[in-house]
Amino acid sequence: MSRIQSFEELKLYRDELRRSNKSDGQHNHTDSPVLVKIAMATCSLAAGAEKIMQFMTEELDKRGIDAAICGTGCMGYCYAEPTIEVTLPGEEPVVFGYVDLKKADLIIENYIKQGEMVAGVIPVNYKKVEEI
Repeated sequence: MSRIQSFEELKLYRDELRRSNKSDGQHNHTDSPVLVKIAMATCSLAAGAEKIMQFMTEELDKRGIDAAICGTGCMGYCYAEPTIEVTLPGEEPVVFGYVDLKKADLIIENYIKQGEMVAGVIPVNYKKVEEI
């Protein structure tokens, strides 16, 4: 694929990928793994995001949870670092702030495994590409 040069090209590429992923006309989110995004900007790193990334990576694997984990740039929540965004299959993303190792463990056990909310949710203040 050639380099995307505009937002319109990005939207066309997204739509093309969606069409190619739909075999029966319905996209099935239940087969998608959990997506965990960990803010890794300068303020995040200074607040301890690197050890949260390591902990989440090791613990999700140990507990047999199918998850994609990635670091991101700034999420805009510098006051609440370290922050992580968790997207369960078929659900909207949830952003957690002030994540330490204890809260990371609670997020795995309560939110990811059981779907129970954990204290420390930050209201999302951005739009996804699909909403633009």
